[in-house]
Amino acid sequence: MFPIRDHNPSGRTPYVTYMLMALNIGIFLACLPIQADDRAIFQLYNAWAIVPYEISSGQELHTLISSMFLHAGFMHLAGNMLFLYIFGDNMEDELGHGRFLLFYLATGVAAGLMQVVAAPFSNIPTIGASGAIAGVMGGYLLMFPKAKVDILIIFIVFFRILPIPAWIMLGLWMGLQVLGGLSSSGDEGGVAYWAHAGGFIAGLIAAIPLWRRRGGTAFWNRTDGHPPHPDARYSFVESRIPKLRK
Repeated sequence: MFPIRDHNPSGRTPYVTYMLMALNIGIFLACLPIQADDRAIFQLYNAWAIVPYEISSGQELHTLISSMFLHAGFMHLAGNMLFLYIFGDNMEDELGHGRFLLFYLATGVAAGLMQVVAAPFSNIPTIGASGAIAGVMGGYLLMFPKAKVDILIIFIVFFRILPIPAWIMLGLWMGLQVLGGLSSSGDEGGVAYWAHAGGFIAGLIAAIPLWRRRGGTAFWNRTDGHPPHPDARYSFVESRIPKLRK
């Protein structure tokens, strides 16, 4: 089950969102030639990935930014870019281009610091844009809790697109990060659950001034939690695959 789009059109071209996507994809492609070289990958991560022990010692602080633009594989990159594409344009529309970039980077730094707090003496590198994108998702939840998000459900051979409110999808996602963090050790490799949770909370908090400028709860009351404009509509084309009746 994962999101494929929302019904929340933006009012301006999300240049910063597109730029961030292009940077992440470009850096990933540039690093492809060394993916099979363990020594080169070690040197890359040693120079540009977050290593919690180093951050705890006050060293390599630049990696809190640079680590956001590194990805471990195609699926890691694709998943992050999908989430950024779905939720980034609306937050950029609300914040403006420059403030959105600062919001993205700040929540990404907060996510990295949360991972350091969770495992301050770990020597395992942390990479990926997911902490910053989690911040975007946290801001989106505050601003548009009832925006429709289309979820693609895959169960063996069963496929279905189901629209659900953003607060359900994002709330479930956040709950999974907390459960994952509680059930795993930050000293082990794998998913940086606490970076995700930290970025999400940072984004939600950082979006409060914008939400209050829009009217706070009055903004929610005017729109019943939906975006303040008509939903995007998508047409569905019936499949040509023949149906087998019982």
